[in-house]
Amino acid sequence: MSRELTVMAVHAHPDDEVISTGGILARYAHEGIRTVLVTCTNGEQGDGPGGVKPGEEGHDPRAVAEHRLGELRESAAHLGIAHVELLGYRDSGMDGWPANDHPDAFSNAPVEDAAAKLGKLMEHYRPQVVVTYDENGGYGHPDHIQAHRIAVAATERTGIPDKLYYGAMPRARMREMFEHMRALGADWADAEMPDDFGTPDELVTTVVDVSPYVENKIKALRAHASQSDGAFLLRLPEDVQPRVFSPECFTRHFCRIDAPDQEDDLFAGLRA
Repeated sequence: MSRELTVMAVHAHPDDEVISTGGILARYAHEGIRTVLVTCTNGEQGDGPGGVKPGEEGHDPRAVAEHRLGELRESAAHLGIAHVELLGYRDSGMDGWPANDHPDAFSNAPVEDAAAKLGKLMEHYRPQVVVTYDENGGYGHPDHIQAHRIAVAATERTGIPDKLYYGAMPRARMREMFEHMRALGADWADAEMPDDFGTPDELVTTVVDVSPYVENKIKALRAHASQSDGAFLLRLPEDVQPRVFSPECFTRHFCRIDAPDQEDDLFAGLRA
């Protein structure tokens, strides 16, 4: 029996959906493909009103979570995401933060338990394509690493997805952006990019053009106004934003179907 084409993105926090997958979610929604976003935590360790940081006076994790989930709903609307599913775990915070030790932190949840919850969603939506982080969670965030672990485990245990992808930041593209920003005089670009920063170019299997959906991504990023992480990208010059937002890149971890080694579509080999 044929099933509805579906992509499922597995992310750690409210706002993670935008940068690496906002374009594909908007593009595939526009193409009539069902889009499902799974957000594993409620974002308690984000900034509070006025930029109050976790641990500072006035930071209320419960109120922060409620506000961030509201921002998530707005972001999802801008990206046309059909279904937003919350696993409801507590945000673990950055590596080394005191929040890492909280017993309810996502990073402390048994992988088999969290994978079972995600597996039920896979059984319900039956996605052909699943997208998540690489083994290092992109940059070592404990919740990103845990999201990777449970996405891999749920994919393997259910046997439902045909393709599993990890988000990628190609080193050549990252160097190009640094050099361009340095030429424009950006202060942060004076720092040297570490040689091991980003994904080795030879591991990138899939580059998807999402240029028609750059404005959707920008609106979605603005929806997460309480968090300072995305503000840096919104301050990029207008001629630079398309360079940053237009291509979304991935490493295909496995594929159960016949598909080309190099792709420009996560659904290559799956369309009728």
